[in-house]
Amino acid sequence: MKEVFHEAVTELDRGHPVVVATVVHTKGSTPQKPGAKLLVRDDGTGVGTLGGGCVEGDIWFAAKELLANGGGPQMRDYILNEDLAAQDGLVCGGTMYFLIDPVRSTQEYLNLADEVVRAYEGGMPVAVANLMIPPPGLKLNVGNKLLIRENGTTEGTLGDIQLDEDAVCRARTLMAMGRNEYVISENGAEYFLEAYTTPPTLVIAGGGHVAKALAPIAASVGMRIFIIDDRSDFANSERFPEAERVVVEEFSEGMRTLPINENTFIVIATRGHRYDDSALETAAKTRARYVALLGSKRKTILIAQALLDRGMSADRLRQIRAPAGLDIGGRTPEEIAISIMAEILMFRFGGTGGEMKLEQHQIDRIVGKIETRQRASVTDA
Repeated sequence: MKEVFHEAVTELDRGHPVVVATVVHTKGSTPQKPGAKLLVRDDGTGVGTLGGGCVEGDIWFAAKELLANGGGPQMRDYILNEDLAAQDGLVCGGTMYFLIDPVRSTQEYLNLADEVVRAYEGGMPVAVANLMIPPPGLKLNVGNKLLIRENGTTEGTLGDIQLDEDAVCRARTLMAMGRNEYVISENGAEYFLEAYTTPPTLVIAGGGHVAKALAPIAASVGMRIFIIDDRSDFANSERFPEAERVVVEEFSEGMRTLPINENTFIVIATRGHRYDDSALETAAKTRARYVALLGSKRKTILIAQALLDRGMSADRLRQIRAPAGLDIGGRTPEEIAISIMAEILMFRFGGTGGEMKLEQHQIDRIVGKIETRQRASVTDA
């Protein structure tokens, strides 16, 4: 949501207040997940989305009321029940919780928003904690903020030292990939913790058919793309128009020239065993949490043995995704690329890779409900 913070800075610099509404927590099936944001300007226009429909419309109205009449941050929840479904065609059935946060031109918020924007652009990762429900017995304000930097320094406070320390500790694990967490603390307080870092980056070592199929899929989900190959015919902007940078160099040397952090995903897909071996060894020494090797299990075993012989730890070897991708049965470069991207997204968002279809007992319940209704209809007739 870089655009929301960027726009907040722009509007506040002009002396215009804004309201930033954020999805902080969800239960069940919802049209947006935690972290979705909507900025409402004082002229009624906005940036971002909370999922559309009457819920967003209601929050938009509340934001304009706060801008017109004043007031502090609010927490609101909406149950996406049958009434809402009738209005907007929502068939989600979950509950959404929002922070509606009026922001006026204070230096504290400008500093916070500036640091978030810089984190998106390659600066130090940061996290922001917002107090949602104060602990019993303490008169704290909803929307109290704590900015947490990667080096552990902070600005602001949630209003309680224990909460601040807890947020700093939790933020360390969220910053690597820009994740968020809704926290219910031991003292009864609740806060939303959201981390910000550079956009996820995909480094592909090898410019072959799978790489060519993988790059546009990665671009479509908002990833920055870097391509490395030692052959200019396979590493050029015409072949990879989606790439932010194309490096024509030996794989290991090329990888060392790239800005690789914990939010980087590296796929080794070179043209041969020897190149895979050296590229994978270099990739494994970077900060990237996701490193994958394209190829057969036999090739993976041979390379794994060689890397262990050269001193790679067994723990690091276990972290490598090899062979790359989820087992979807694909064979073509395009199908393999989808398999790899599915695994990357699963890893990034903490998914399981399992099926999402209804379980048998849910199907049985639906069938039973319909059969009961049909029997009742026949009896009434």
